[in-house]
Amino acid sequence: MNNKIILILSVFLFITSVQAQESGIESLRETGKAFSSVARTVSPSVVYIRSEGIVTEQEIPDFHFPFGEGVPFNDDFLKRFFGDQFQHPQIPRSETPESKRRAVSQGSGFIYKTKDGLFSDKSYILTNNHVVAGADKIHVQLKDGREFVAEIVGTDPQSEVAVLMIKAGGLPALALGNSSSLEVGEWVIAIGSPFGLSHSLTVGVVSAKGRTSLGISDYEDFIQTDAAINPGNSGGPLVNLDGEVVGINTAIMSRSGGYMGVGFAIPIDLAKGIAHQLMDSGKVTRGYLGIVIQELTPELASSFDLDRNQGILIAQVTKDTPAAEAGLKQGDVIITYQGKPVTKVGDFRNRVSLSSPGSREQLTIIRDGKRRNISVTIGTLSKDEMAAEASTQSTDELGLTVQTITPQLAEQFNAKAGEGVVVTQVRPDSIAASAGIESGSIIVQVNRIPIANAEDFKREVKKSSAKKRILLLIKKNNMQQFVALSW
Repeated sequence: MNNKIILILSVFLFITSVQAQESGIESLRETGKAFSSVARTVSPSVVYIRSEGIVTEQEIPDFHFPFGEGVPFNDDFLKRFFGDQFQHPQIPRSETPESKRRAVSQGSGFIYKTKDGLFSDKSYILTNNHVVAGADKIHVQLKDGREFVAEIVGTDPQSEVAVLMIKAGGLPALALGNSSSLEVGEWVIAIGSPFGLSHSLTVGVVSAKGRTSLGISDYEDFIQTDAAINPGNSGGPLVNLDGEVVGINTAIMSRSGGYMGVGFAIPIDLAKGIAHQLMDSGKVTRGYLGIVIQELTPELASSFDLDRNQGILIAQVTKDTPAAEAGLKQGDVIITYQGKPVTKVGDFRNRVSLSSPGSREQLTIIRDGKRRNISVTIGTLSKDEMAAEASTQSTDELGLTVQTITPQLAEQFNAKAGEGVVVTQVRPDSIAASAGIESGSIIVQVNRIPIANAEDFKREVKKSSAKKRILLLIKKNNMQQFVALSW
């Protein structure tokens, strides 16, 4: 009897195992069919972009780019993907004559809007700025082999978004999704032309959202994905399982020079706002408050008597700006903007930049432990202010953030534009804080070398990283002193 029971149980377990295996295989088949369906829907709208332009460079004998003739206009593109190992050898300018040549850049894009009419058949293409920057001729190729010469409608280097136009009607435009509703772990699909291999599809998941401070662009809020992104994928769409665009593939992070599972895409919610402005006027107008902000760490939250790490901290308010006129002050903690919670510096900065100049916006702040609602009229970000925002640099080694001195900052801090940088943030647990460096200090020299802007400062700090020590000349209240730091 027992043998019969064992036999029946064995048969039952075997049948169950076979059914489970078949069910698993069927599930994989269905997943594969979903990917195939997306590919059929999306691929006709994805384009291969080849850009040409004249570049001036130093003649470097016997040096070849790693990708042969299909090279970008400058080293920035290669360094964006592979780091410093793919930059030109540093040969003194006086020893190498200048030459001009035609350079070719490859990338991807996708049709996102069309205008059809008797004399106005046009299709608009979204891509990355670095794919077409400096180009005087741009070729766009569709999946069916048709090729068009594209015109640049507008570019925005600060966000890495560009819009092209081709004179062709009846082309399918991709539906734009909602990147804010994406969840970590959700399936996403990247389609583009890695290394010139057009309409290649890779699959992965959303690894993270809201990635900032990567140094890829000035306005960052990247989607991180492990879907394979390589040179040539730039500008191509990142789509969900419904075939809706949720991002524009832009860069990878790699130590080896190859794909390592960390790719970044511009969220479509950010990109489409930029694209609409480029289509309407050929340029982007950004909102402006006039404050320097920093993340609110648990230590800072405790210092400001906050129960938990919430909001972002105002480190500086510039005089005669919308923020100053609205009554915002240094030390205020912003917890909501436009009625939505504020938790990250990058997200807040992007939201302000996309606010219409002249619009009246609401902020909720915490000041001296009490909540206050403040209404502010958004200003227009000027070229000087944009340069200042773009010229902010932070260093993990020292634990401070500095900003290029603009005419407005020069007046506020009794300094001179082009002579040093102003310290805007100091991390409480850093060696800079231990040395007594405070916000508002002016750093005029690094290792006895005068610095003119934030880029100079970061370059000199980088030179000191191997020795792990640095000498700063700091000006505070019209007094100068040397400060030596080591780590």
